Amino acid sequence: MPLDPTHFPVMCITQDGLPLSHARQAARLCAVGARWIQLRMKSAAPDVWLATAREVVAVCHAHGAFCIVNDNVDIALAANADGVHLGKLDPGWREARSKLGPSRFIGGTVNNAEDADHAFAAGCLDYVGVGPLRFTTTKQKLSPVLGLAGVITCIVRLDTLPAWVIGGVEAADLPALRAVGAAGAAVSGALFRQDKVEENYRAFVAAWDGKPGSTSQSQVSLN
Repeated sequence: MPLDPTHFPVMCITQDGLPLSHARQAARLCAVGARWIQLRMKSAAPDVWLATAREVVAVCHAHGAFCIVNDNVDIALAANADGVHLGKLDPGWREARSKLGPSRFIGGTVNNAEDADHAFAAGCLDYVGVGPLRFTTTKQKLSPVLGLAGVITCIVRLDTLPAWVIGGVEAADLPALRAVGAAGAAVSGALFRQDKVEENYRAFVAAWDGKPGSTSQSQVSLN
């Protein structure tokens, strides 16, 4: 399925351990304008995961948004999700494509230049998540931090494969990420900070759009 990055610069990732359920997280994000939700659940029982996925997919589709499931092709299919995001330790990307067919999205994780080469050569991905940009507590078993220089290296080697930057991304980083060729940013923790979901989401969109005064100076550097 062709993926037009211009419509989805902010990928919103749900988070475990919040007062808000995953479905409620998706509902608030979709209500404020988000159109790409990734359901990320870690260590959930399969039946709970599937039930939650169905809830979140229904919320997304009711708002005209699409939903992908992190880590699990079978859950994505059973919940009628729009795709899946798979890390390097998940089932092979080509195997996922054979199960999902051509109409659903598949994203893969890229943590370094070698991963970028692998992702581009695979020829079956719609996008990748590149990171981590910086340290984040949201992701367990965090890969080495790339920084902006590492992100640029990956984007160059990905060629035409769209990249959403992930890992400690703040709204103020988005102008720099857009300038170096990122298709967008994938965000979790910063969206739910202080339960200001709507305000936080709008800040990311405004930063991507380059609206004056929407962000403070980015703290990301080439080092």
